[in-house]
Amino acid sequence: MSEARAAVTTVQFVDQYCTLYQDLFPDVRSAEHFKLLQLGLLSELARKSLPQLGRAVGLDQGQSLHHFLADSPWSVQALRQRRLAPLRQALHGRAFILCLDETGDRKKGKTTDYVARQYIGNLGKIENGLGSVNAYGVLEGITFPLLFAVFKPQTRLKAGDHYQTKPQLAIRLIRALKARGFAFRVVLADSLYGESSEFVAALEELGLKFVVAIRENHGVWLGPGDRVRWTRWKTFDRLFSDGEREVRAIRELIYGQRGKIRYYQITTDPQVLPEDSTWLVMTNLEGEIQKEVGNVYGLRTWIEYGFKQIKNELGWADFRVTRYTEIERWWELVCSAYLLVSLQADVFHGTPEPAQQKRRRSVAAKAPSVPGHRWWDRGKGWKNVLNNLRLLLQPYISCCLISPWLEVFPIPWLREGFAQLITCLNHFPGHIPI
Repeated sequence: MSEARAAVTTVQFVDQYCTLYQDLFPDVRSAEHFKLLQLGLLSELARKSLPQLGRAVGLDQGQSLHHFLADSPWSVQALRQRRLAPLRQALHGRAFILCLDETGDRKKGKTTDYVARQYIGNLGKIENGLGSVNAYGVLEGITFPLLFAVFKPQTRLKAGDHYQTKPQLAIRLIRALKARGFAFRVVLADSLYGESSEFVAALEELGLKFVVAIRENHGVWLGPGDRVRWTRWKTFDRLFSDGEREVRAIRELIYGQRGKIRYYQITTDPQVLPEDSTWLVMTNLEGEIQKEVGNVYGLRTWIEYGFKQIKNELGWADFRVTRYTEIERWWELVCSAYLLVSLQADVFHGTPEPAQQKRRRSVAAKAPSVPGHRWWDRGKGWKNVLNNLRLLLQPYISCCLISPWLEVFPIPWLREGFAQLITCLNHFPGHIPI
């Protein structure tokens, strides 16, 4: 009986990461396709359609990738469980900021599961599209994926479905993360969730601290003789992850007597109160919290923008399938690629043991010039990390794209040169919790 062949090798940091998932797939071809999709999703392709991904990773067409997505018998739940395991290990019990955000993408037609006319935040209006609620974490300015849930409009429910509002979906995600042992320093969410008494009550029941947006017409019961008043504006420095500062102002809104839940208005201009940079928030943080509330909620608005960028970079909405079982698989694959990038950030490296330090110095000595590339990004953010990973992928993808020409015009030394360059880059170590 012949032994199963090994999966093809690509780029070391991708191969290393994908070994964490290898046993979840029924055969070596499926494990290979998972690896190639991770590589393709990280690539610089503007649109991550399966045919384009196939060409970029050396497949003649995207049909085999479509088969992996639609028909290969792997479990999306098992993949999700495995994805969260190295993340928990990399966190080492550290509490992080949990962000809840709904996202939507325009989709034409009515054949795709759960597509309906609804408010699409990306567009700022009602359109035909597919929505989801996403939970993602933030630690020292680096975001990482946690869980997601598709929003099922009442008009598109299938047999066995139960309608849940987006705040109800968010509660479900939070409970699932708590059950998995994740620790949250504070929960951030926009006014869709802040105006949901059910959502806020669930956070209080779970003993979680939160800062959530509320609408200007937010109502609070007042006792006899109570009145609403504002404190004076105070300025503070909004601190960004890149070290930049921006002066903002904050004041407290007090309904009658202060309770454990307090209300603040934050703005970039207390005189004008510009609509797109003024927020009313509600929080149960304690103590002298004005500056913390301003920075924490300001972080959320920056993260929301960054998360949309991440979706666009990794092809969240680029699927060309109509069944949700396949869409869910696509989204989980995107989350796997998202986590691969996050794990390379300094915040997840930790302090290695002496033996690990010696090994890393030895490995780094074999590739001393990798960070010497003129386009190497010295920044510390998630997108900076992705930029550098894409540089490491360039030779492999370039070789895949040029290979069809080398079949027409054989130039052995060119193919050998690509192989040597890829070998050199494979000495650059990835950071994967094992």
